[in-house]
Amino acid sequence: MKLVLVGSRYFGASVLEALRREAGITIAGVVAPAEDDRLALAARAAGLPLHVLANPKLVPAGAVAEGCDLIVAAHTHARVSNEALAKSKLGGVGYHPSLLPRHRGIAAVEWTILEGDAIAGGTVYHLADGWDAGAVAAQDWCFVARGDTARTLWERELAPLGLRLLAQVVREARDTDALPAHTQN
Repeated sequence: MKLVLVGSRYFGASVLEALRREAGITIAGVVAPAEDDRLALAARAAGLPLHVLANPKLVPAGAVAEGCDLIVAAHTHARVSNEALAKSKLGGVGYHPSLLPRHRGIAAVEWTILEGDAIAGGTVYHLADGWDAGAVAAQDWCFVARGDTARTLWERELAPLGLRLLAQVVREARDTDALPAHTQN
């Protein structure tokens, strides 16, 4: 299975390393927002094809490698265009650090803390029109500890959860040539 990873920062680089260890998975390309982004540096160090976005808010079709089976989004604020998704056999999935549809948008972990939620979680969802609005491919939950900040919750629970869920969905796509899909509640 050939993947294109779209992402940034620590989480994007962590997902890259996790997916590179998966049997039967080839990273056909990496898309990052800047040359000096942690994901871009990791891709270069691994000798992987890298596309740096001209517009950090949009992933164009030209950023997706030919023959791509799946686009994986890991900490990206760029919308993957419909033309880019169309180049991928199975489309794309992304990780969002909330139990979608709760806390859609850019500050999900912060809103989890601000709302005083006792339970948080993460969702791997299909990339589609609208932010964080696609069908759910996988979802799991965790407790929010007393005194958690957005950073401690992200580092202790939500980032590791995202790594596990993305790897789970990618393995299922590899093994079945399909993605699970459940409409968001």
